[in-house]
Amino acid sequence: MSNEYEESRRNFLTKLGLTLGAGVVAGEKLSAKVMNSKAEFPLNTDQQQLMDRYENWMDEFIPVIKAFRENPEDKAAQIRIAKLSEEAETWRPQLTEFMKDENFARYYMTATERMTKEIY
Repeated sequence: MSNEYEESRRNFLTKLGLTLGAGVVAGEKLSAKVMNSKAEFPLNTDQQQLMDRYENWMDEFIPVIKAFRENPEDKAAQIRIAKLSEEAETWRPQLTEFMKDENFARYYMTATERMTKEIY
């Protein structure tokens, strides 16, 4: 079950463009120094709105993933993960477009790092 979860998680993160290998960042490697502060990467209003929604989404997603990792049989967590994944999929076109902007891509990766640290 753990391997299935990890594979599903990787696929989900790739769909969202959370992994550098997903391609929309065009292979640019973001160093830890670059990712120190989201404040370094100014966003336009639309980008900020998406990031606000994404960060709120992460606030819901992180505890659900933690609950699932503690108990992979937790049906409520499984259902919530599916619903949150569907929600995130709706932003994919906008996210893909915004990832072309270097400031947005770096801000996004910085925000995503928080989720990664809290989950692992």
